[in-house]
Amino acid sequence: MLKRVVHLFFAVIGIVLGYAIVPHLFKSIFHITNNAVLDSHWFGAALGGALLILTTTWLVNYVTTLIRWVEDRLKVTPLSDVLGGTIGIVIGLLVAYLFGTAIRDIPVVGIPLQFFVSLLFAYLGLRIGFTKREDLVNLFSGKLSMKDKEKDKDREKERKTLAFRTGEAKLLDTSVIIDGRIADLVETGFLDGVLVISSFVLAELQHIADSSDVLKRNRGRRGLDVLNRIQKESKVKVQVVEIDFEDIQEVDSKLVRLAQQLHGKVVTNDFNLNKVCELQGVAVLNINDLANALKPVVLPGEEMSVQVIKDGKEYNQGVAYLDDGTMIVIEGGREYIGGKLDVLVTSVLQTSAGRMIFAKPKLLERAL
Repeated sequence: MLKRVVHLFFAVIGIVLGYAIVPHLFKSIFHITNNAVLDSHWFGAALGGALLILTTTWLVNYVTTLIRWVEDRLKVTPLSDVLGGTIGIVIGLLVAYLFGTAIRDIPVVGIPLQFFVSLLFAYLGLRIGFTKREDLVNLFSGKLSMKDKEKDKDREKERKTLAFRTGEAKLLDTSVIIDGRIADLVETGFLDGVLVISSFVLAELQHIADSSDVLKRNRGRRGLDVLNRIQKESKVKVQVVEIDFEDIQEVDSKLVRLAQQLHGKVVTNDFNLNKVCELQGVAVLNINDLANALKPVVLPGEEMSVQVIKDGKEYNQGVAYLDDGTMIVIEGGREYIGGKLDVLVTSVLQTSAGRMIFAKPKLLERAL
């Protein structure tokens, strides 16, 4: 049914254009006059309609798909968003109409410029109307209720409450909460200032805790337990911030924006978020960096005794682990899998993602 309507739309446009233009084209281009058929507007309407239907057959499917996509989006969009956007578009077009007369008088580019100005004001109206939808709906309904005024007061009060000194606010991300080590760090008293937990991080934790996947659900519930444990800890102040950024979808991006707004630091163990914060100029406290800094220092040339557990990625490599989880890659250690081996450290690789030690068997050193 929708395709038929689109076909009919193009046919009507072709009929109208053919009725108005085709007879004049035959006269001016082909110099055909005194021909009852070709001079007829009705013949032009039929020809224009047929031509437009034939030439737009390929376009019908695209237009139909676009209409259905818009329809699906409107079905799931709240009524307040639709009303706000519509009111914004109408206001934008009215403003463009007020400038229309002056713009049309511009030589040569007047009419095209008026068209683009109308599109620009319609788009700006849509964006402003969508952002300020609640205020617009209340304004046009004739009531700016006491409830809205109380919300404004609460927002102003919240802005004053969130006046942190630079570096005082420590914003926790989802990964560091689920990790759990942040609670132990708080108990030690090494982390000062105010721990800030944003509403969108809480929402993401709740979403993970309600997941149908057992592993995700357990991780989410563990994160919520860690938050409860931190809030009960009296050594540091915890503050939940009800600030969201509707123009941003990703939680990590929202956290970076909030850290910039509060002049705070992001506490995380996410390597990618660490890099994004560095690019955005936001200070980061990486739990993994702290853990790596507290590990015993191992220098090239030192000896150690390890248990070779499995083979490595490269040929003839063996892999062992220290008590703190540090991986040791042993060149020529594959034949010692399952047994103890004395090794010499050859090099140490240190990154934010962890530390890796490269070594070789001590027996091989003696042989050389």
